[in-house]
Amino acid sequence: MVQFSTARLDASFAALSDATRRGVLEQLGSADASITELAEKFHMTLTGMKKHVGVLEQAGLVTTEKVGRVRTCRLGLRGLEEEAAWIEARRQIWNARFDALDEVVEALKRKEKVDGWQRE
Repeated sequence: MVQFSTARLDASFAALSDATRRGVLEQLGSADASITELAEKFHMTLTGMKKHVGVLEQAGLVTTEKVGRVRTCRLGLRGLEEEAAWIEARRQIWNARFDALDEVVEALKRKEKVDGWQRE
């Protein structure tokens, strides 16, 4: 079984739980941007955007670099492979459970059909 870093997954999913932070990641997927540009795009204060970027940075999803008075944000070096693998493992578990449930339902339908014919 694949081992996952709990702290890393917690940080990533916490960061991704917010629509603004997901939007920032989408924006940075197109081009690097300053915190000021991101704040304007999302109609937020600089302080609010700094907090969002900080959460993304702690999760390793974004990096920032300060040149002069401008702090530029870009996507982090790591992707979301571990998070995607964790989600895929849960998806496989759910699919197996739904497949088993389908088998039970089909068996009950067959039994009902046989029992129904015997009564007539």
